[in-house]
Amino acid sequence: MNWFSLEDISTLESIIDSSNVTPIAIFKHSTRCNISIMAKDRFERKWNNANTIKVYYLDLLAHRDVSNAIAEKLNIEHQSPQVLLVSHKKCIYYANHTLINADELAAQKL
Repeated sequence: MNWFSLEDISTLESIIDSSNVTPIAIFKHSTRCNISIMAKDRFERKWNNANTIKVYYLDLLAHRDVSNAIAEKLNIEHQSPQVLLVSHKKCIYYANHTLINADELAAQKL
């Protein structure tokens, strides 16, 4: 899995802007939550690296301010774990907890 790090609000703003050109995904992960650990592991095993969607990893325990900004900017209630697909500065798909599925994310019509 080729994760891109998301650690600050300026990076968040930049990647949301870049979604006008190409969709991006954000994986919000809690390093202390067993469900989050399981969802991340399953996502990594299923993700096809040939996919053109860049996936950003957010450790929300270390960067809760960024997680809060995601909820505000994309108008999506915070959950953990959570994966969001962003295109044209809008969240067009999201999944939480055990519903996170790499194949479903990749299959979204962009």
